[in-house]
Amino acid sequence: MLDLLPDLFDKYPQDLNLIQIPWKTYGQKTIFSGEVVTVKCFEDNSRVKELLAQPGKGKVLVVDGGGSLRRALLGDIIAQSAVDNHWEGIVIYGAIRDVAAINTMDIGVKALAPNPIKTNRKGLGTVDEPIELNNVLVHSGMMIYVDLNGVAVCDKKLTL
Repeated sequence: MLDLLPDLFDKYPQDLNLIQIPWKTYGQKTIFSGEVVTVKCFEDNSRVKELLAQPGKGKVLVVDGGGSLRRALLGDIIAQSAVDNHWEGIVIYGAIRDVAAINTMDIGVKALAPNPIKTNRKGLGTVDEPIELNNVLVHSGMMIYVDLNGVAVCDKKLTL
């Protein structure tokens, strides 16, 4: 399957909410889905690192970085931790770094842009807090569906 979202929107147009943001795609997985785990942080990836070091089978980390492009919330070491812990993917409303390395990894990543500057870890950020991305409310426990066409969420698991 090369495309997921067009088929899902054809079958479930009332259930899905498209997060209309100009996402860029990274990593080797261009299609991924799973249960949402939310993180809200601003230019501090402490919680991102902590969560991706835990088992993530069937889960997608959704990070509200406030849209900041001044610091990268994900780099190759943390992305490799996500791969090692079997996360399905990562969606970051912010920047990432180590793009060439991440593009060799068996994970799906959506983010706004690259930036080579790392964050200063201060232990800031909240987990499982509802976040809003371009007027779409996203909370832990929702399902997220991602492909090259975009990012969409809904309250229940969908099948084709």
